Amino acid sequence: MVIPVVLCGGSGTRLWPRSRKVKPKPFLPLVGDTTLFEATLLRCHGFAGFGAPVIVTGAVHLEHVEAQVPDAANSRIIVEPQGRNTAAAIALAALRLPADAVMLVCPSDHHIGDAAAFRAAAQAAAALAAQDWLVSFGIAATAPETGFGYLKQGDGITGSEGYRVARFVEKPDLDRALQFLADGGYWWNGGIFAFRAGFFLSELAAHRPTLFAAVQTAVAQGHEDGQRFHPDPEAFALIESESVDYAVMENTARAAMVPATMAWSDIGNWQALHEAMASDADGNAVHNTGKGRAELLGCRNVLVSSDGPRVSVVGASDLIVVVDGDEVLVATPAGAQAVGKLTGATNQ
Repeated sequence: MVIPVVLCGGSGTRLWPRSRKVKPKPFLPLVGDTTLFEATLLRCHGFAGFGAPVIVTGAVHLEHVEAQVPDAANSRIIVEPQGRNTAAAIALAALRLPADAVMLVCPSDHHIGDAAAFRAAAQAAAALAAQDWLVSFGIAATAPETGFGYLKQGDGITGSEGYRVARFVEKPDLDRALQFLADGGYWWNGGIFAFRAGFFLSELAAHRPTLFAAVQTAVAQGHEDGQRFHPDPEAFALIESESVDYAVMENTARAAMVPATMAWSDIGNWQALHEAMASDADGNAVHNTGKGRAELLGCRNVLVSSDGPRVSVVGASDLIVVVDGDEVLVATPAGAQAVGKLTGATNQ
């Protein structure tokens, strides 16, 4: 049985003004009718081989999580007192599960267009995890992205669909990203993992003993509240903030990857959202919420998203227009990367 562990957090600045700290992108219906968080849970919910999820979130997002979880009665929610990055979040979940449980760690804010391919990759990863491999999903690289980390594919693992990870590569510059794409042996590191809870904790203890001990104390001194579990806030505050990649995956000798071609996007900015949406023959897409309306005339590769006011665009190319309440964003696809640096986004 594979246990989905869904990580919910973030400040939502890169999709400002639609995404805000109080309601960031996981809890918004950005692609289709379901929110990204709901879609993450529904990819596994009710399918053979997958158990009830464990959700790790912060207190500020707890209301959204409980309102949107498809099966609240069977879901377990761990409420972090404060954000301490992914190593601590995953360790919290691992300490609340049996040692032999296979965890499928998923961010709550990604879009996956081919859910069947995702589940197939998850089962392949789970088979390796049961043999004490720490498994990353290798996302098929389709462009020379400089905003993602990469996995270099190593030797195949006998009797499986996976490979050793030869090395983890930090976000490259454009020249290196082009080389990775041409090489064909590099995959995007999408931040989706599978491992056995007990083995992950043993590797965390080996490579980050102080972090492991602090999480262990926070769990031991925590308390349950119905389906919720609250780690001890004083102990949790002492935990070092570090990603699971730095803390464990780049240090373990048991790093593996499973290739996954599943129409994946991290929806990291407005241009990434545009690419994940259905567009017309001219590459235009309209994403409206509430009573928003849009009219595009003689346009190419334009995205419009409005929650109310009518937006009319004439003769424009390569443009993003977003209206949310009294905030209006106009950006180019290249400029979408910098939206999170705007004063409105940082001071929301």
